[in-house]
Amino acid sequence: MSSPNKPKLVLPWKTRLSISLLTALTDAACRSDGTINRRFLGVLDRKASAKATPINGVSTKDVTVSDEHNVWFRLYTPTVTVAGDETNTKTASLPVIIFFHGGGFSYLSPASVAYDAVCRRFCRKISAVVVSVNYRLTPEHPYPSQYDDGESVLKFLDENKSVLPENADVSKCFLAGDSAGANLAHHVAVRVCKAGLQRIRVLGLISIQPFFGGEERTEAEVRLEGSPLVSMARTDWLWKVFLPKGSDRDHGAVNVCGPNAEDLSGLNYPDTVVFVGGFDPLNDWQRRYCDWLKKSGKNAELIDYPNMIHAFYIFPDLPEATQLIMQVKDFIHKRV
Repeated sequence: MSSPNKPKLVLPWKTRLSISLLTALTDAACRSDGTINRRFLGVLDRKASAKATPINGVSTKDVTVSDEHNVWFRLYTPTVTVAGDETNTKTASLPVIIFFHGGGFSYLSPASVAYDAVCRRFCRKISAVVVSVNYRLTPEHPYPSQYDDGESVLKFLDENKSVLPENADVSKCFLAGDSAGANLAHHVAVRVCKAGLQRIRVLGLISIQPFFGGEERTEAEVRLEGSPLVSMARTDWLWKVFLPKGSDRDHGAVNVCGPNAEDLSGLNYPDTVVFVGGFDPLNDWQRRYCDWLKKSGKNAELIDYPNMIHAFYIFPDLPEATQLIMQVKDFIHKRV
């Protein structure tokens, strides 16, 4: 018999089935010695190829940044605007979304079917050029490889504007990511604020259920233990293989607003929107992040989906997935 204080999660059966399968298989690929069975994961991770011929008003191509580190991005270009005017996309100035995928820093890529579909929806529904970044994964490449790769893509685009469509306006850039990708986007934003860029101007940060944590067990982590996709055992494993040996989860990469927090007060940190889900065990950390940005004098807003799980927006059969993309569209269009 379930506890009366335990919230009840309602999801379509197809979504439940997909999540259960995904969770079981990824758990099976993670070994207790801190390694991953990449061959097994490769079979599970269905890939979509880049397609120069437009599909539903979006064309894609892959661009290499670093052969040595296997850093590349998938470029999504709208060929039809939301209004359906094909000529408009060739002349209108389009914002650029630089997107970092989730997967606990250990799984997936821009070619993964789910993320290819998400970025296509962003591109089509927002009328934006999307750059979906492939970065190195843990445990083979621990911290700070992912942040180095993310920063290298922004520097590459800053120096090689010609790889983007002519109408891509790099003075209207937005960093975006979900889960580990949102963690990555935050740290890349901090780096870019410090280093500066010549052409690229980051106007906003779209933080979708960011993957943060700490040594403390928050109320949400304890209460929602057993929720889909996220558990303390899984996140502990992911942080352990990500962090430098000897570090704990209060490391500044993990607990961004904790004892080792970066001082943002002097940085031109971008306006931020943070999406949280009521059934995401990480939501206490995400709310703290948004509060910390505000206390640091930055513009930040929180959008709460009280009945949603971690990564809900990658499931297109959930109406909330479309709602989130429309809210991202509003966030971007208010700033361009």
